[in-house]
Amino acid sequence: MANSELSILVDKLNLQVKSFQEGFDVLSQSSNLNELARSFGHIIRGNLLTINVNVLHLTEKEGNWIPLYLHQKQSEEYSNHLEPDKLPKINSIEDEKLKLAVTVPLIDGTHFGLLIGSKIDKTEFSAFDKISLQIFLQLLTNAYQAYLNHRKEKELIFSLNHRVLQLNSLIDTGIELTSLEKTDSLMELALERAVVLTNASAGAVFIKENAGLNKSTTFPPGLDTEYIFKSENKLSTKFELLKKSYEFVLIEKESRAGIVDFDENDDILLGAFARQLSSAIENAHLHREALEKETIEKEISVASDIQKKIIPDRLPDIPGYDVAGINIPSKEVGGDYYDCKKLNDGRYALIMADVTGKGVPASLLVSTLNASLNAYLDLQVPLSELAVKINTVIYNSSPSDKFITFFIALLDSESGELEIVNAGHNPSLLLKKDNTLYKIDAGGVALGMFDMGLPFDGEKLVINKGEKLLMFTDGIPEAMDKNEEEYSDERLEEYFKKFDFKDSAGFIDEIVKDVRKHTKNTPQSDDITALCLYRK
Repeated sequence: MANSELSILVDKLNLQVKSFQEGFDVLSQSSNLNELARSFGHIIRGNLLTINVNVLHLTEKEGNWIPLYLHQKQSEEYSNHLEPDKLPKINSIEDEKLKLAVTVPLIDGTHFGLLIGSKIDKTEFSAFDKISLQIFLQLLTNAYQAYLNHRKEKELIFSLNHRVLQLNSLIDTGIELTSLEKTDSLMELALERAVVLTNASAGAVFIKENAGLNKSTTFPPGLDTEYIFKSENKLSTKFELLKKSYEFVLIEKESRAGIVDFDENDDILLGAFARQLSSAIENAHLHREALEKETIEKEISVASDIQKKIIPDRLPDIPGYDVAGINIPSKEVGGDYYDCKKLNDGRYALIMADVTGKGVPASLLVSTLNASLNAYLDLQVPLSELAVKINTVIYNSSPSDKFITFFIALLDSESGELEIVNAGHNPSLLLKKDNTLYKIDAGGVALGMFDMGLPFDGEKLVINKGEKLLMFTDGIPEAMDKNEEEYSDERLEEYFKKFDFKDSAGFIDEIVKDVRKHTKNTPQSDDITALCLYRK
């Protein structure tokens, strides 16, 4: 080869190398396949001195070639000359307009196809031209790989940014859910965020109770739930809470390519929203319960304060007598009541009562009874008439399942005479000087059971010097140990008879101790109330 020819070849190679470097820079900046194809077509046109360059793309081996850049629109008709293979292939075409058919295998299993027309100077493609073309084909495969990497990088960045957005929204949703109290608002917010962040077309939350559909919430609001049920592209999750079943359903995930299947990340995200909703509903429920409990506790505290004012702190001094009482409620507010008060006529009223049930309802009836006694006792009507009047008040003030057992004794302290009525209460005990017990049960039914004008028969007794009267509620004889064995009336009567009596307060303390000795660590199941009168 002559020096001049060698010099021309070197110049050509230098030009090709420079073109190769510039071409790679241009191709690697392509944002899509069409731009990549168009840039490569320009490079081939400039280096092979041809105008007619067409670039096509084959995604499947048996598929159709897709035009990316066409100089000659009719060139698609020549795609049958493109033969996909594992290696680049350059075939000659015997045609006036197109001369070369080139296929280039790519890293992802697809192919580029080039249909190249004749050179401008009408000369044939030389061996040097074909070698240059092969070099540029390698450039194309490298640029395509860079394009794929760049696209994957963009997809990864987009995916990461989307995950960050989802995470931030999940956190924000959790914070917002804690500020809401109504279940409907909680579901609407969680559902809206789940639909938006998974790119779902719509969604719903279905609430079931007792195996039947109880309620549903949709996004967009007002959407027909049948549309949700009929969709075949779904993602759902469930949770159980407070005897209800909640089901989250998302449908028809949208993308640039149309409706696509929900992926694993969507499933994780939906599960997270469901857990947030579950926690928010439970927290809202607990918050409401706490508020209700606080309200109830305040009401109980008020009722307790009222009852403490009704139960006497100190009993009146009765000349020639010793009197003491005790009330130990099983709850903060009890249904037992006792009192000893001096009347305008100089007599003393000794009162013992027990309302069915415990708590605030019972304390309200105790208050009603106390108010009625304060209103009627100083009218100096016979006890049997007093009992009828109070029975009417209690009957009209209480539900059918509430009534009061009631015992009252009016004491003439000088004579020791007792005027007594027992309205359904357990018999009080009069311990005589000869150590015999007399059980006082005269009277009628409990107050508030009926309002039929039934009489309350009274009884008159005398408490002599050295004798004792014990009034109590059933919380003492019915106090049970861990084996559910009761303290019993018999044990109370025997203890009353055998006690070395010095004063009423001492006896009251000891009888309570004896009850505790029987029950040991068993929780108190009923109020313990007693009133003892001792005539010195």
